[in-house]
Amino acid sequence: MLIIGLTGGIGSGKSAAAERFTELGVSVINADALAREVVAPGTPALDAIAEKFGLPVLLANGSLDRAALREIIFNDPQARSWLENLTHPLVAELTQARLFAPLVADEALYRILESPLLLEVGRQQFVDRVLVVDCPLELQIERVMRRDTNNREEVLRMIDAQMSRDAKLALADDVIDNSGSLEDLQNAVDKLHRAYSNNAERSEL
Repeated sequence: MLIIGLTGGIGSGKSAAAERFTELGVSVINADALAREVVAPGTPALDAIAEKFGLPVLLANGSLDRAALREIIFNDPQARSWLENLTHPLVAELTQARLFAPLVADEALYRILESPLLLEVGRQQFVDRVLVVDCPLELQIERVMRRDTNNREEVLRMIDAQMSRDAKLALADDVIDNSGSLEDLQNAVDKLHRAYSNNAERSEL
């Protein structure tokens, strides 16, 4: 099974690329969705978090109050470490299970792991190739400001908290330049889809 790791900085267009791959019949496993799944109501992980931090980290419906938990771990490195030691192995196990599950009818011969922190947290261990969606910094800032109504300073803080653009590009096997239109992005995805499909098909022989 050929596995592609899809990543990119905030506002780069990673999600739009993932949507296009999905339209082409590729199974896209979203790391953020898996991270939410392991702490869903009724899971042992959520029970452990509630026991550790108390009821203030739970919403009225019993689900995790992510904002409250972020506030706690932001100010307490030991709490952050405890949480990571709990959830990271669970996410890694679920990621492997989803990535390497048997193929279903009409599914592409490769799969994608979509993760904004693919390179930051070492998830590239799960993938055969790293695909980075990239765009110039000013365009990145403009897109995030337009999408989230954040001011420039807030957007820059978010960008600075991620791995640098140059560092990501240095680790990429493939790069999509998303400085153009949505159609340009989709055409770039279509081209890579053909290449990945051919690569996966040869590997099956």
